[in-house]
Amino acid sequence: MSWDFSTEPEFQQKLDWMTVFVREEIRPLETLELTWPQLLKAIAPLQREVKAHHLWAAHLDPELGGQGYGQVKLGLMHEILGSSPLGPLVFGCQAPDSGNAEILAAVGTDEQKRRWLDPLLAGEKYSAFALTEPDNAGADPVNLQTTAVRDGDSWVLNGHKWFISNASTADFVIVVAVTDPDAERHRRASQFIIPIDAPGLDVVRDIASMENPSPRENTYGSHCEVVLRDVRVGADALLGNPGDGFLISQKRLGPGRIHHCMRWIGQSNRAFDMMCERATYRFAHGNVLGEKQTVRNWIADSAAEMQALRLMTLQAAW
Repeated sequence: MSWDFSTEPEFQQKLDWMTVFVREEIRPLETLELTWPQLLKAIAPLQREVKAHHLWAAHLDPELGGQGYGQVKLGLMHEILGSSPLGPLVFGCQAPDSGNAEILAAVGTDEQKRRWLDPLLAGEKYSAFALTEPDNAGADPVNLQTTAVRDGDSWVLNGHKWFISNASTADFVIVVAVTDPDAERHRRASQFIIPIDAPGLDVVRDIASMENPSPRENTYGSHCEVVLRDVRVGADALLGNPGDGFLISQKRLGPGRIHHCMRWIGQSNRAFDMMCERATYRFAHGNVLGEKQTVRNWIADSAAEMQALRLMTLQAAW
């Protein structure tokens, strides 16, 4: 028997507050074309309010400043936050920072946590995760061509990365690179923490997408082309052990996919509401759209598909 996906009255009160907060305080910011520094200034008071409600970085354990919520509660939260592209950012659980924080917490050294994790959790630094490449299937890391070669006490990285989310506004990037091409296929890659201003690391451009065909520079939500040319980092840049890159990635991908799915359900709910509202006043061929059988079928099919996806995702979280 599975859970019915309701939650405790105390947590439901938090969800109800979040729903109103996202609708009334966060969504209006979407109408403004803000640069990254302007956006950070605009959301700072909202982030303070989130922290006052003890909902900041809720995906992390309490000793790291989070709430230690399980995946079902996080899923219910992300369903609400996902209705706005700025929602996760205001609540300190935006991708890829949330996943980077999880792996830094899991495998980072004390010094790596002090230098990168602590300011990441405080909202003082932001990050990117560089896995995908233009000439390889990004979801299959055994095909990676970016390399990291040991040179004395340093590593030298060369490669070409593609669609790297938020690279144009990041303070550092976690790069996945091949360190042993002759190893067993899932032991070839490692992960490295690289400051965004490291010599040889070039954020070439923001790539246009269907969601954002005309990207502006230095704005939140970028998807960038990144090139590494003889980027030299110290041994302390390595996350975990050599060859652990694939294993470390799994620590972020499992819960991350649940959060992504729930955020898209939140987006779908918002679009669904807009569709239903449109059907009440758009008049064509003798009556409003909502009185036409085909439109009603479309609305019903959409509602069923959304509910099925929501239940499957929450079942996975449970």
